[in-house]
Amino acid sequence: MQPSQDTFSEDVRFRTLRLLQQKPASSQRDIARELGVSLGTINYCVNALIKVGHIKITNFRAATNKAGYAYLLTPTGIREKMMLTHRFLQRKMAEYEALEAEIGAVVREMNERGPG
Repeated sequence: MQPSQDTFSEDVRFRTLRLLQQKPASSQRDIARELGVSLGTINYCVNALIKVGHIKITNFRAATNKAGYAYLLTPTGIREKMMLTHRFLQRKMAEYEALEAEIGAVVREMNERGPG
């Protein structure tokens, strides 16, 4: 079953916020690579998160990189991440339970038919 566009978009937002909280100095290219989505998808997602005030961009100056950026979650971004985390876990638990039921049905079917 393919996830809906809304579910995909919500998962990308959740995973982006989660990654930025762990690695605020990640580039959009790094985020896209780590999450396995296109750079355009991450660019759109990050810009939307900035626009609604869930993340902000700060400059930092390191000896090797004079124009580095860091993405910081705002208080509303942290709250959004918590809500997305809750919904993500609900979806994944439902998927897990459905998969577990399907595996059980297949095992029962195999046991009833016997080997081969």
